[in-house]
Amino acid sequence: MSELNPILAGSAQSIEAYQQVIEQSSKAVVEWLKQPEMYQGKTVAELRERIALDFNPTGLGNQAAIERAVEFFLKDSLAVHHPQCVAHLHCPSLVVSQAAEVLINATNQSMDSWDQSPSATIIEMKLIEWLRAQVGYEAGDAGVFTSGGTQSNLMGLMLARDAFFARQGHSVQQDGLVGDLRKLKVFCSENAHFSVQKNMALLGLGYQCVTQVKTDEYARMDVTDLAEKIAQAKANGDQILAIVATAGTTDAGAIDPLRDIAALASQNNIWVHVDAAWGGALLLSEKYRDYLDGLELVDSVTLDFHKQYFQTISCGAFLLKDAANYELMRYQAAYLNSEFDEEAGVPNLVSKSLQTTRRFDALKLWMGLEALGQKQYAAIIDHGVTLAQQVAKYISAHPLLELVMKPQLASVLFRFHPESGCHDLAETALLNQRIGDALLESGRANVGVTEHNGVTCLKLTLLNPTVTLEDVKVLLALVEKTAKPLVG
Repeated sequence: MSELNPILAGSAQSIEAYQQVIEQSSKAVVEWLKQPEMYQGKTVAELRERIALDFNPTGLGNQAAIERAVEFFLKDSLAVHHPQCVAHLHCPSLVVSQAAEVLINATNQSMDSWDQSPSATIIEMKLIEWLRAQVGYEAGDAGVFTSGGTQSNLMGLMLARDAFFARQGHSVQQDGLVGDLRKLKVFCSENAHFSVQKNMALLGLGYQCVTQVKTDEYARMDVTDLAEKIAQAKANGDQILAIVATAGTTDAGAIDPLRDIAALASQNNIWVHVDAAWGGALLLSEKYRDYLDGLELVDSVTLDFHKQYFQTISCGAFLLKDAANYELMRYQAAYLNSEFDEEAGVPNLVSKSLQTTRRFDALKLWMGLEALGQKQYAAIIDHGVTLAQQVAKYISAHPLLELVMKPQLASVLFRFHPESGCHDLAETALLNQRIGDALLESGRANVGVTEHNGVTCLKLTLLNPTVTLEDVKVLLALVEKTAKPLVG
């Protein structure tokens, strides 16, 4: 074993090396946090030219490897905690989440069997029980932590598909897909996450099976159109696997009318999965919990904790209302979850997950809840939603800014309009695209660039609980300053 790079273990040499690298890395992070800039502003081409690998037969040693990581990665990283970094659903993390990562990484637990992660397994199961209670599900532990929203959505859609075939006496797990697959349909709104299409392709049904439902002026699913499309599908001889509702669309933060969708689905015996990767944070809200009315009625739910729960990436969860549906994906491997162990009451998480090897990311949420308490957690979640409403009011009164849509969660869609009153949509779209690009290139700010009704607009995603209205006013002034030289 190399003296320069020992394996983490209980030896004196290993412990000393561990302490040294952790101290060196921590100091580097502290210095990086002190940087005033959001981003150093290097282009794609500059980074390609700058970053070079340096692998050699003898190795550089721990210290040099860390120094190079600081120089080529850390210094050129985006500061997501910066008040002007508001482009994406990309949150600054809780300090205690960083501590959790140290414990997770040091122990290197894998959640695929009890004998690899004994205490971790119980903690995750208890957290799933707690999350189910927050949703309003019956007591139980049907659910699992995941890498994030896309994986959780995949699990919901896969179980919806398999439950559909099971009702017809067919096992997809054993015998694969059968019949005219072009007749199978999944409904979601026009503003649903792209992972619906992506996952249906992975499940062997393709984009063609996804039917998009119209949305209202606030980007929420139109239940009347949904009912009409269900009726039309039945008339065409199509079969509906699932409805995917969204509780927090990526851009608008829209929450579909969950109770109405669930009622319509119940009448037609259709599985409802809710993608609450963003809006699911309102489970802890003191002001806005009612936005999730009806969530307890649906068959499965996606949650993400590396968004408005302020955890480090990655950390998500999948919750299943009826535990019996987990039988659709059960698999037993003698070396992981034998029948003998199961009969003896040994917990089995591997049959609840699409992953085998899986991190103990549940620790981050547990430590966050214990460190902050539910009241403080609620306050930092509510802050973003309330701030978005304040920002929207400010933008509405600004002569050069246009509020695109009333905010529903912690995002604000807007456009810059020059004083000359440019009304050409193509010109307006190009101008706002150039504003977003120029801000990032300068390193001063990162504002989202997206589209609403086919026209480019800018987006503020206010996920930082330390950001104030005054900070956002500074950012909007920077938008205006950046725009003026771009106006032709």
